[in-house]
Amino acid sequence: MRALTLLPLLALSSSCWAVDPCDELPKPSVTVKRLEERITYNTTYGYRSLTNLGATLARPGKQVLGLTRGNAIAKFTTNTASLIDPSGRWECASPQITLTFGFTPVTVYVAREFPQGSCAYKEIHEHEMRHFKTYQDHMAGIEKTLNDTLANRFVTAKVWRGPAGQTAAQLQRELDERWLPYVQREIQKVEAAQALIDTPEEYERVTNSCDGEIRKRLR
Repeated sequence: MRALTLLPLLALSSSCWAVDPCDELPKPSVTVKRLEERITYNTTYGYRSLTNLGATLARPGKQVLGLTRGNAIAKFTTNTASLIDPSGRWECASPQITLTFGFTPVTVYVAREFPQGSCAYKEIHEHEMRHFKTYQDHMAGIEKTLNDTLANRFVTAKVWRGPAGQTAAQLQRELDERWLPYVQREIQKVEAAQALIDTPEEYERVTNSCDGEIRKRLR
């Protein structure tokens, strides 16, 4: 496991500047933006194709009648204002960090054997909407945790100080190696909640609904 190099917070000697220009820089900040979940529908696949598409999620021996898949996004952008002292050896910098995260778009598949307007479509669609809401609830639920965790690391009372020309590169390296994987792990925790929806009892309930319409199609 690689050791991370954290940005050193070094105090510049008061002899560097009579009046410290670093005081004019904005304070470091973190902004967390949750993407709005866009939903799209796809009814072009038959249930056999959906079973192959969702093979890693399907229970053994069960057909996939509907599927909800989200495109996970997590990215950091930075804008770091900095000043270099007269000696050229040290700099002060104020990182302004923005995290954008979420699932978008979310695609809901309903097998084409169950046309829109039918009882079967309604049952399958309602089941998939539970998955969609789980995506929404999870993203909203981790937003504060992400914000607080990142703020605890990056939002300091004073600007950062260190060797000239190194702040931006060290910051980007830390975001890429430590914090992006952390955000991705938090996002992927939604899969545990999703699995709780697809119980054997729920599968039987859906396939036996609509006076057996769905089960007949599967035969």
